[in-house]
Amino acid sequence: MSRMLFLMPLMALATPAAAAESPAAYLGKAGAGDLFEQTSSKIVLETTSDARVKSFATMMIGDHGKSTAMLKSAAAASDVKAPPPGLTPDQQAKVAALKQARGVARDTLYWQQQKAAHAQALQLHQDYAANGSNRSLKDAAAKIVPVVKHHIDLLNAGR
Repeated sequence: MSRMLFLMPLMALATPAAAAESPAAYLGKAGAGDLFEQTSSKIVLETTSDARVKSFATMMIGDHGKSTAMLKSAAAASDVKAPPPGLTPDQQAKVAALKQARGVARDTLYWQQQKAAHAQALQLHQDYAANGSNRSLKDAAAKIVPVVKHHIDLLNAGR
C-alpha cells in the first residue's frame, strides 16, 4: 500500500494532459452557449414581472452578444472559420421546457438553467484560455472569463 502511495504522484506525471479543443470546436461550443443565453433570456423577458430577472436577462442578451462578436472578430483575425451557432439538443430541450413553464416557475427554471449554463461556459472559456492553440481566441476567452464570473456572482446572489 505504501509503495502504491509513493508511485501515485509519478503516475500522475506520466499521464498526458487533456488535449486542447480545436479552435472550431471551441467556437462551436461558445457560439451555442451564447445563443442559448440570448434565446432563453428573450423567452423569460416575455413574461417575467421580477425586476431582478428582467435586469439579468437584459444583461445576458447584451453581454452574450458582445462575446459572440468578440469571438467572431478573433476568429476572422486569425483565419479560423467559425461554424454558425446552433443550440445543442440539450439546450433545445431546455428552451422547450422554459417555453412550457409559466409565471414564477418560468423565472425559477430560467435562473436554474442560467447557473448550469454559466458553470459550463466558465469551464469552456477558462480551459481554452489556458490550453487553446489559437492566440487570438485564447486572448478573447481570457477576456470573457471575468464577465462569466460576474454573471455567476449575480446568479448566486439572486436566488
